Amino acid sequence: MTIRLGVVMDPIGSIHYKKDSTLAMLLEAEKREWELYYFEQQNLFLEDGVPYGDACPLLVAHNPDQWFKFQDSLRIPLAELDVMLMRKDPPVNEEYIYTTYLLEQAERLGVLVVNKPQSLRDCNEKLFATLFPECMPPTLVTQSIEKLHAFKNKFGDIICKPLNSMGGAMVFRVKNDEVNANAIFDVLTRGGHQYMMAQQFIPEIKNGDKRIIMVNGEPLNHALARIPQGNDWRGNLAVGAKGVAQPLTERDRFICKQVGPVLRERGLYFVGLDVIGDYLTEINVTSPTCIRELDAATGSNISAQLMDLIEKLLHKK
Repeated sequence: MTIRLGVVMDPIGSIHYKKDSTLAMLLEAEKREWELYYFEQQNLFLEDGVPYGDACPLLVAHNPDQWFKFQDSLRIPLAELDVMLMRKDPPVNEEYIYTTYLLEQAERLGVLVVNKPQSLRDCNEKLFATLFPECMPPTLVTQSIEKLHAFKNKFGDIICKPLNSMGGAMVFRVKNDEVNANAIFDVLTRGGHQYMMAQQFIPEIKNGDKRIIMVNGEPLNHALARIPQGNDWRGNLAVGAKGVAQPLTERDRFICKQVGPVLRERGLYFVGLDVIGDYLTEINVTSPTCIRELDAATGSNISAQLMDLIEKLLHKK
């Protein structure tokens, strides 16, 4: 039986052909002769309690000039699909949350949704990591500018970031003598009315912010260390960091062992852990990346591992 796979993502025409992880997944699914259906968030709707989508049947190709082709659009009940990939990038705003509710309706009708909609809502990528304090650096989540100053004074060098961003956006390093500290805290907390996260700065960032891919709670053997370049201390590919594949360390595997069972329990089938030095800093559940870079460096096929898992889960259903 042909598997019918739907994907909710950002506009496919604007993705980075060589780096996009969702495209890698779709290419692997098409290789297996699965039927592909493309959606953006606005294409999903609910009528009389039934979830539908205005779908574009999709063909993808290994072609940097034309990596996708739409067929004629059609309206389908989401229950006619076997699996839905939720691959919309953050921010996890109100529209994202509403989309997970629609996908949850499809899930109730028997569709496998990867990752599980409830867990996408419950597991904020910054806050989720705080369930594992033994793995994290000293961390503060607060709206209080006063508490942020005390945290800065205690550790002398901290990282401050919003709770719903990605790719290094709005991430600040604040040292004890930072004259703009008050302004940074004011912006990130919106004048003391919005939660943000502060963490002790980890000097090992110079060796890279490691992305560890977890498939059904199990890590791959290599992480992608995103090494800051030039004068930018941030380890994000989106701001120019260099990706280098590295074998997992003993500490990496310890962190994965703590986090993995919780991922399986919550239906978080494809996840990216961010580890700097010996510390877990974030758990990426929305649209983890780095598939293409790791595949190119190690000869792996991460998308195939995910599709194998999806086939196994569908067989169980």
